[in-house]
Amino acid sequence: MKITPLKNSFDISFTQLASDKSISHRAAIFSLLSKGENHIKNYLQAQDCLNTLNTIKALGAKVENINDGEYIITAPDKIISANKILECGNSGTAMRIFMGLLAGIKDEFFVLSGDMYLNERPMRRITKPLSSVGAKFYGRDNANKAPIAICGQELNYFNYHSPIASAQVKTALILASLQNKGAIISEDELSRDHSEKMLKAMGANLSQKIDKNGKHKITINPLQAPLNPLNISIPNDPSSCFFFGVAAAITKNAKVKFQNILLNPTRIQAFKVLEKMGAQISYEKNACLYDDIGTLTISAPQEGLKAVEIDDKISWLIDEAPALAIAFACANGTSVLKNAKELRVKESDRIAVTINALKACGIKAQELDDGFIITGDPQSKNLKPAQIDSHGDHRIAMSFAILGLRCGMEISGAEFISTSFPNFKQCLDSLYGDQNAKF
Repeated sequence: MKITPLKNSFDISFTQLASDKSISHRAAIFSLLSKGENHIKNYLQAQDCLNTLNTIKALGAKVENINDGEYIITAPDKIISANKILECGNSGTAMRIFMGLLAGIKDEFFVLSGDMYLNERPMRRITKPLSSVGAKFYGRDNANKAPIAICGQELNYFNYHSPIASAQVKTALILASLQNKGAIISEDELSRDHSEKMLKAMGANLSQKIDKNGKHKITINPLQAPLNPLNISIPNDPSSCFFFGVAAAITKNAKVKFQNILLNPTRIQAFKVLEKMGAQISYEKNACLYDDIGTLTISAPQEGLKAVEIDDKISWLIDEAPALAIAFACANGTSVLKNAKELRVKESDRIAVTINALKACGIKAQELDDGFIITGDPQSKNLKPAQIDSHGDHRIAMSFAILGLRCGMEISGAEFISTSFPNFKQCLDSLYGDQNAKF
């Protein structure tokens, strides 16, 4: 992908960018625990989410494609062993959640695999706690790397404190315990909580509290009956919208409005950081279907973005960190992100890849073990186009496409954008107006 510099400002309203990837995965997977027809509209038509639909079909679900992005999913009476490898593509979310779901299905056998990048990502954060209560996983590096084979077992009750705040880990453990003897799961910092909200709305018996030590605890009681089926229209993904939020924040006199966007507080923290940097942002809730949904508007600050230091609520903005780095690179001053070591084990080592790419663009940037330090170039005095390798990471590719609006950019591995945001190029093209954009 080759990006040409943007010569104009823009004022644009998006009604449809990309449906929420996290909610799409969960809607399909959670439907396996329900009875009746699950009606899902606006399901993300990206390769990773389509892989998830193929996986639930292989597990016995009936999936009817009503219209583009609209499905009726009927769960099987019992999840069955698949007669093929279950492909998760590039999605750590899908693989980890399926691992939790399938680990406790007694006497069944499953194999999960992904692409060359996913199969190098750590899975012990799932296999270790579940193996301690009876689950059986087999894979490379002592079941830390896929392909992962699962021999379903009856699992014991467990009380587990997660050393990392991870919505993927939490969701996997919730699904495993729901089907067996229950659990208590705790984490120091609340991770993104859309799974709990969706499952409770479907009838799962979950309770949440903060204990005297400040830990977030979830008590999960075993299912006594199948969950109620979903009836959901999936909102726009704030993580995907954030790329265009950054585009507005770094472009003088620009403004962008996102409609039908998920406004869960644990999903819009990156926008709160942009606010701290000076961007003008408004939030308008206008619906609540399993979670808050509404309109979000961003305008570029007249004096440009200012530097910021971020070291808390990192689990709420971990996916947006590469795009935040682009905002840092265009801000006045030196910005710092800390406590984000999880970035090392995403689709790529997002700390190293981001910093190396920024240096190639003429930006002063430094790796930390758990984050980065970036000195901005708000006037683009040293900013220059570069050839960037995405390392198979869709968020790296999209982030540097946004920086390319300032200086031009050539990105290899841009095809991985389709795993989460298939119409990204079309949305990017709309920013150029009458200008001839080249991609």
